[in-house]
Amino acid sequence: MDNQRLILFIALSFVVLLLWEAWQRDYAPEPVPVETRAESAAGAESTPAADVPDALPQTGMTAEAEPTPDPGSRRVRVVTDVLDIEIDTRGGDLVGAALLDYPIDADKPDVPVRLLHERPSDIFVVQSGLRTPDSTEPTHHVTFSSARDEWRLQPGQDELTVELTWTSPEGIEVIKRYRFTRGDYLVELEQQVSNTTGKPWRGRQYRQLQRSEVSGQGQAFIYTYTGGVIYSPEEKYEKYDFGDMRDTPLARDISGGWAAMIQHYFLAAWLPAPGETNHYYSKALSDNRYVLGLAAPAVSVPPGGEHTFSSRLFVGPKLQERLKEIAPGLELTADYGMLTILAKPIFWLLEKIHDLVGNWGWSIIILTLLIKLLFYKPSEMSYKSMAQMRKLAPRLKTLKERYGDDKQKLNQAMMELYKTEKINPLGGCLPILIQIPVFIALYWVLLESVELRQADFALWLNDLSSKDPYYILPLIMGATMFIQQKLNPAPLDPIQAKVMMILPVVFTVFFAFFPSGLVLYWVTNNVLSIAQQWVITRRIEQGGK
Repeated sequence: MDNQRLILFIALSFVVLLLWEAWQRDYAPEPVPVETRAESAAGAESTPAADVPDALPQTGMTAEAEPTPDPGSRRVRVVTDVLDIEIDTRGGDLVGAALLDYPIDADKPDVPVRLLHERPSDIFVVQSGLRTPDSTEPTHHVTFSSARDEWRLQPGQDELTVELTWTSPEGIEVIKRYRFTRGDYLVELEQQVSNTTGKPWRGRQYRQLQRSEVSGQGQAFIYTYTGGVIYSPEEKYEKYDFGDMRDTPLARDISGGWAAMIQHYFLAAWLPAPGETNHYYSKALSDNRYVLGLAAPAVSVPPGGEHTFSSRLFVGPKLQERLKEIAPGLELTADYGMLTILAKPIFWLLEKIHDLVGNWGWSIIILTLLIKLLFYKPSEMSYKSMAQMRKLAPRLKTLKERYGDDKQKLNQAMMELYKTEKINPLGGCLPILIQIPVFIALYWVLLESVELRQADFALWLNDLSSKDPYYILPLIMGATMFIQQKLNPAPLDPIQAKVMMILPVVFTVFFAFFPSGLVLYWVTNNVLSIAQQWVITRRIEQGGK
């Protein structure tokens, strides 16, 4: 196979591979800006018992009766330095969560991303409650009481505790206690049960995430997974999308682990106590809504006794270092696809460089230089091969004229010439083969790493994770590809020559939709490659080695 034809084949294969992986994912919708607090919860109140976890056989519980929604519920606002939370007193659910350090758009710094929200046609909320066999329980459909309508973390205050209370007619008292910490997206939940009745109380805690199905949409090449994820010591990281919840509902006992709903850059996850065995479940509800949750083992509380159920909740960005500290495998929610094994060290190195230079754009340029140095020798061998092929071009042209359309004799003569001159005609493809996996891995690093979200570089590039708004970098990249074409040996086939001339234009169009940080990497790599190849070609043509 002709050297240039192989390069074209590899390049097009790379594009097909990238497109294939992109279409395997569902695109997360644009983050929702903070809206007024008068949002309707009507969409969440249809068939309210359906979203409560089933009573499981091992607990001896029966199905709960259909609850009646309480119109007297209200919203409680909780504001820390990084979170603006809305809690509905009906169930004590988290129905709103704005991430104050993450603007929805670089041009709108005062409008934060809203991860949790509740509207008639679109819902993403965090729920918790208790289940008992005799319905003396506060599920997430009963109404709690709150002493205040607003709680704020004050200057100098490191923790903020918010309490909601509920008492059954029989005398079961429950305090739902949320504890927020300064600078953190990890929230502690306690559900404290006090039994003031004359008989034992038996119940279990459940925690779940309810979300409307998100359809795949958005721009080409910007597709990321949106849906459920569960983690267990056995399966590690297991995606459980909306189709799975609908077709094969989850029902599994897991020791430890966690359950999450993830999207582009952000997630909400329930984290049980380490070593605690929970029943993980999922449900498909009406109105295109889905539930992913976990239920703890049942506990008995004697008359006059007390028990506190504990759990943790993470609502925030996929900051990998912090996620590693919180729970095993939680950092895997920054999903780099099939090249995770390569993407992880690339991100680690990028992060270390950023710690030194303080700019993600310069970090990408320095990373490109380091990769180029790492593969300098293989690249040198490849460029020597291409320079020698270029030097042989006149003799190859003579062979073409001599044998005309007899391709078999022409190929035999060319192989003899390559053998005589000790040239590997495929040697020039090595740099492309090396770069393709690095390119794809870096693509997902730039797309999935929230650390690079809206990362500013210089001049017009104020978000390296999105496309160049003015398409300047893709045009520069196309120009560098054209220069590289001129340094390579020309194809003997005139049709191939025309195709190779069109290739920079085709790639310019593709790269116009790639993250600008990725295009910056490719431009830098092309410039370094041109410099190296020009020096080697000049040396070979002057009779050097």
